Amino acid sequence: MMALFIVLWLLNSSKQIQEAVGGYFKDPTGTSKKVGSDMQGSGQNFTVTKDNMADLKQQLQTAIREVPNIEKLKNHIDMTVTNERLRIELMESANGTFFESGSAKPNSDGDDILITLAHELGKLPNKIYVEGHTDAKPYSQNSTYTNWELSADRANATRRLIQQNGVGSDQITQVRGFADQSLRKPDAPLDPANRRVSMIVQYLVKKPEEDSKPAAKEGGAEAKPSESQPAKPEH
Repeated sequence: MMALFIVLWLLNSSKQIQEAVGGYFKDPTGTSKKVGSDMQGSGQNFTVTKDNMADLKQQLQTAIREVPNIEKLKNHIDMTVTNERLRIELMESANGTFFESGSAKPNSDGDDILITLAHELGKLPNKIYVEGHTDAKPYSQNSTYTNWELSADRANATRRLIQQNGVGSDQITQVRGFADQSLRKPDAPLDPANRRVSMIVQYLVKKPEEDSKPAAKEGGAEAKPSESQPAKPEH
C-alpha cells in the first residue's frame, strides 16, 4: 500500500521532484558524478588543482560521450592539460562543425557540446577564460566585419551559452577574440582547425596546511604561514 501511495504521489509531483527521487534510487551515495578518486558528491565543493586536473579532463571526456553525433565530432574536440590549466578546444571543419561558416551562433552540435561541458564546469570554483580564433582567410575588402569581430563574437556566444547552463557568473574572468593571431597550425594558416573556440580552466593553488601547533618566534610571536600565490594567467 505504501509503495502504491509513493507511485501515485510521484505521478502528481513536479518534474524536478521526480528527477530528484529517481536520482537518489540510481545513486544513493551521490558518488556517480565525482571528480577524482577521493571526492564524494556532485563535485560542487571540489577544487581542481595541478594534481588532479587530469581527473577533470577524464570526467569531461566521459560526459561528452553521451552527446548526440559524438562520433562525427570527437576528432574536432581537443583537451590538453598543461602545468597551469586545462585547455578545451572545439575546432571547425571546412564545412563548419560547431558554428556555421562565418556565423557567431553555435549550431545544434555546438549547443550540445557546450551545454554538456557547462554542466560539468559549473560544479567547480575554478576560473575560466574563453577565447575565439579564426583562420587567416579575410573577409572581403568592402566588409566592415572582420575576423576580429567574428572571433570575439564566437567567444562571447560561447560565454553566454555556458553561463546559461551551469557556469557561474563569477567563473568567467576573460573573454577574448584573437582573430588569426594565435593559429593552432601556423604552417597552415588557412586550415579550418585554426577556426576554434577555447575554454581554459585555471587550476587553483593549494593553500599550505597549517600545523596544529604553529611554531613561535623568539619573544613569543607566532610565525605566520606564507600566503600561496595564484596561478599566473595565460597571455
